[in-house]
Amino acid sequence: MDFMQYWQISDMVTKTLFFLLLALSILSWVTGIVRVLQSRKLATNVADDLSQQLQAKQSDLAGTDAATRRLVTEQTLLKHIGRYRFASERGLPILGTTAAIAPFIGLFGTVWGIFHALHNIGMSGQAGLGQVAGPVGEALIMTGLGIAVAIPAVVFYNLAVRINRRIMYQANDRAHDLLAQSTGLVDTTKVTASNPASASQVHAAPSSRSITSETQHTSNYSNSVPKQL
Repeated sequence: MDFMQYWQISDMVTKTLFFLLLALSILSWVTGIVRVLQSRKLATNVADDLSQQLQAKQSDLAGTDAATRRLVTEQTLLKHIGRYRFASERGLPILGTTAAIAPFIGLFGTVWGIFHALHNIGMSGQAGLGQVAGPVGEALIMTGLGIAVAIPAVVFYNLAVRINRRIMYQANDRAHDLLAQSTGLVDTTKVTASNPASASQVHAAPSSRSITSETQHTSNYSNSVPKQL
């Protein structure tokens, strides 16, 4: 029995469930592809973007004390990490919902199809194997459709969650490094203010020392970040 013949003998409930599964399938594929691409892009740029956001905030902290500088730095880092988490989780409820309910929609279509087939058999008064096997087999098509819709949604969901974990790892790792650098700048400022005689020595060295430390930091961070999928 081809699809057109099956479609002609299907009732309104079966056709409604079919269109619902089709809509969920299209939605999950589009959402899954967009979510994975955006998450991979965010995983590539999250560390540099966090550094730029904090660098732009440092100009507003000039002249503040150590406690205020550390508090503002921590709040800035937490705010942007929360934004990254929110951005990376967009679309995941759609994928999770589709993966959870699609098999049950297909199962409901199967139950309804079997009920419909048995009702027709009861009305006709013929209950042979030939009259039962065909309608029951047709009803099982809905179960196959439900599984076919759920499997891609599960794959996209797990892949997006895996990339999002990498995003959070990179964001938290860079945030700790930036917080440590900010604390180091505060300590250097306090030493300079308390010992004016050494101010010239403190400000004479940053050129070569900062380049070396930045190079070592970039190398260590690149080695600590896991490879992309």
